Amino acid sequence: MNDEASGQAVDTGAATHALDAFLRDDALLKVRDLSVRYRRGGKIFVAVDGVSFDVAPGETLGLVGESGSGKTTIGRALLKLLPKADTRVDGHVEYDGLNIADLSASDLRAIRSKLQMIFQDPISSFNPRRKVQDIVGEGLEIQGIRKAERLERVDRALNDVGMSRTMVEGRRPHQFSGGQCQRIAIARALAVGPELIVCDEPVASLDVSVQAHVINLLQDIRQKRNLALIFISHDLAVVRNVSDRVAVLYMGKIVEVGTGDAIYQRPAHPYTRMLLEAVPVPDASRKIVPSATPTQASSRSAPPSGCRFRRRCPRAQAVCAGEEPKLAAMPYGQFAACHFPHDEPAPGMKTAEQA
Repeated sequence: MNDEASGQAVDTGAATHALDAFLRDDALLKVRDLSVRYRRGGKIFVAVDGVSFDVAPGETLGLVGESGSGKTTIGRALLKLLPKADTRVDGHVEYDGLNIADLSASDLRAIRSKLQMIFQDPISSFNPRRKVQDIVGEGLEIQGIRKAERLERVDRALNDVGMSRTMVEGRRPHQFSGGQCQRIAIARALAVGPELIVCDEPVASLDVSVQAHVINLLQDIRQKRNLALIFISHDLAVVRNVSDRVAVLYMGKIVEVGTGDAIYQRPAHPYTRMLLEAVPVPDASRKIVPSATPTQASSRSAPPSGCRFRRRCPRAQAVCAGEEPKLAAMPYGQFAACHFPHDEPAPGMKTAEQA
């Protein structure tokens, strides 16, 4: 770690490289050097740039970052849900030993049941003309599951989310509340028997009390079915409560990754610290001096040289403009891409040693 007074940069070349330390060969999902670029108005916009991570069976990985950081694009790229026109996806995405990029349309359809997604706005992801019971069972119908078994699996999925076929029978999405629609969306994903679910901001549009219920529901279902989850959110506090590990994204790159407790108590990257400072706390006496400048992020079509966060970072020095920092091991278990990472606890947070 650096001494803030001396301004000495971390030797990322000598530090353990993250790819050698936290990527596992036995993971259910392996993502290596994933990049996504869009062409708009003659310009190339970089949404995701060289992202690597993995997810083990039964594990929850949180993806957190402010709007435009590339979280949703990653989720859609994993499931090949991005538009093909004017979009270029590079890198390697492997699920259970299968390279998703190499799969034909029929082979991809065959594994769709194992990879599901819960969308941020559940109502807009539903066909408003279809009844809820048919929406939940739509994936099973596409798979050619016979009606008796289809109804049985729909009942099981609805029961798992605290609903029943009697409750939804004959009704359409607009007849339910936002929280109920989110539960229906979860049931639709569960009905086909997935092994991994991408949850794209599943509680962002819900009231706080409903958020807690949906989060607890996802946790219970995950344990009951041994599901792997990718939980996408802009709220680091929410992500910490549901995730085994957390990856922090800034302008399409992972800048820090580690356990929720390590990142929450001792955030090494200045951007992670900025996200934590934005979390409301019920303590009027707690005063925090912002660690990063709240200026607008750089353009995606012309990202800055070196560290992409340097124009907002109070710790930036000349090396930050000339050399892009690589993910390197930090003393407290996480990995951060920063030449001058923090080594002190976050303001107002107790570490495990202090608790």
